[in-house]
Amino acid sequence: MLQFITHHNDRYGYADGARMVLEGGCRWVQLRMKDASDEDFIAVGRVVGELCRRYGAKFILDDRVHLVDELQADGVHLGKNDMPVDEAREILGKQKIIGATANTFEDIRRAAFAGADYIGLGPFRFTTTKERLSPVLGIEGYRRIMAQCRREGIMLPTVAIGGITAEDIPALMVTGISGIALSGTVLNAEDPVEETRKIINISF
Repeated sequence: MLQFITHHNDRYGYADGARMVLEGGCRWVQLRMKDASDEDFIAVGRVVGELCRRYGAKFILDDRVHLVDELQADGVHLGKNDMPVDEAREILGKQKIIGATANTFEDIRRAAFAGADYIGLGPFRFTTTKERLSPVLGIEGYRRIMAQCRREGIMLPTVAIGGITAEDIPALMVTGISGIALSGTVLNAEDPVEETRKIINISF
C-alpha cells in the first residue's frame, strides 16, 4: 500500500500532487493542509476528492473530522495531538476509516484498543514536512516495534512514514510493515508520475 500525503512546493500545489500520484497508480491520498483555514481546505478538498473518486482511490482527511461528510471523504488520519480515535469513531461511525499516528509500540496498542483501522508509524528519519517531530525510528525501530506487535497479536495495517526515499523501501518492507506513506519524495521528483510508478513497482 502506497499512501500519498499532500504537500506543496514551488512547482506544484496540493491538488496537482494528488492528480500526479493518482495518475502514477497510487490509490490512497491523505489531504494534509495543516495551517489552512477550513474554507481553503474545503476548496482544495473538493478537487482532490473528485480526483480520488475518478481514480477509485481512498480519500482521507488529515485531522478534520468535522469535514468528512461535507467532502465525502472515506475517513480521517489523526495525529497524537488531534481528536482521540474513540471520540472520532463515535462521530463518524463504523464505516469510515480512522488512522492514527504512532511513534512507539505503546502508541499502537492504545490506538488499536481505541478502534483505529490502521497506523502511521514514524518518523523513519528526519523530515522537514512535519513540525514537532517524534524520535526517529530507523530500520531497527520498525523491526523492534513490528516484532512487539506480532508478539501481542496486534495485526493492524501499519504504514511507515517520515523522510522515506525509494532506496529505503526494500529494507523497510521486510520489517513487517504493510506499506509506506510519502510526500516530498514524490512531489520533489523530476517526474512525480513516473516516480510514483517506480515506487509502486519497488514496493508491492
